[in-house]
Amino acid sequence: MELRITNCNNFFKIKGELNKKSLSVFKNEFQDIFNRLSTLTISIEDVKSMDRHGVKALTELHNEAVAKNKSMAIIGFGSKDLYNHFKSNAAA
Repeated sequence: MELRITNCNNFFKIKGELNKKSLSVFKNEFQDIFNRLSTLTISIEDVKSMDRHGVKALTELHNEAVAKNKSMAIIGFGSKDLYNHFKSNAAA
C-alpha cells in the first residue's frame, strides 16, 4: 500500500505504509514545515505499518519541532513501535 498524506491547515493525516520505500513522500511533505506553521498535528490512525525508518522520520520531525520551539502532536493508535520509541525516550 502506498503512502498518502492529506492535510487541512495544520492537521495532517497519514494513510498507508510509512517505510523506507515511502520515506521520500513523507520527507517532501514535511520539508521546512516549521517555517510555514507554528503548530502541527499528525494523525497516524490509518498507518498500516511503520518500519524503523518511519519511526526515525517522525522522531526527527519531533526533534525539529522541539529545536524550533514549535508545537507538534502525533495522534492515533497507528504504530506500537512509534509509541514504544517515545515512551522509552520519555523514561530515559
